Amino acid sequence: MLLSILAFFLLPAAASAALIAYHGGPRSWRSYDGSARSSLPAAANHPEARVLVFAGRTRGWKGAVALHSWVVIKPANAAEWRRYDVVGWGGNPVRTNWWGPDIWFGERPTVVLDVKGTAADALIPRMEAAIKNYRYAQDGDYRIWPGPNSNTFVASVLRAVPEVGVSLPPNAVGRDFRPLPYAGLTDSGTGVEANLWGVFGVKIGWVEGVEFNLCGLVAGIDLREPAVKIPGFGRIGIASQSATAAPAPL
Repeated sequence: MLLSILAFFLLPAAASAALIAYHGGPRSWRSYDGSARSSLPAAANHPEARVLVFAGRTRGWKGAVALHSWVVIKPANAAEWRRYDVVGWGGNPVRTNWWGPDIWFGERPTVVLDVKGTAADALIPRMEAAIKNYRYAQDGDYRIWPGPNSNTFVASVLRAVPEVGVSLPPNAVGRDFRPLPYAGLTDSGTGVEANLWGVFGVKIGWVEGVEFNLCGLVAGIDLREPAVKIPGFGRIGIASQSATAAPAPL
């Protein structure tokens, strides 16, 4: 058992940290390319509804094992993109449009979900209701580990629309946080899950694949779109088909 823990959880996390060190160490949130601009079209030039979920590697050493995720929503004919994040500093942790819709410290994030047109129209009311009713929206509610954090927030929004059939990347630490022990259906409704506060758990499902959670680090396999899930590196394998349409070019 100890060898399995070492092989599947600790060694990949250590290797990810070593790669960051090899490339000069972690980048501070203070140092990024401020000239980067969104690759999404201006909202006025994109009349159809659209919803997206993005994820980008966090700053500092925690980036060796963790991502930050956020939600972007644009109703049909809306004049602007609306970005929703949860952050851990000062006041209400739920922030709107604190940065460009697909900008993350000067880098391009990974697209987790991209839905357009009438399908997006049907999702938006439920996603916005989940954002409005997010239970950890008070000053002091944020907790970096095991949650509730930014990934807890996005996971709660995705639970409101299980038909989109996506799961946050396995290195989105905090996505599995729940305030109480949980046993039941996975977020997509396509499998079963047992979870202790997002610290220990197991999932088996069509969308989620097979996942084992140890202290927030996730290892497993993707069954639907074959891939392995490794702490620190996330998902390695066939690209998710739910993310192929975004972002749109200038």
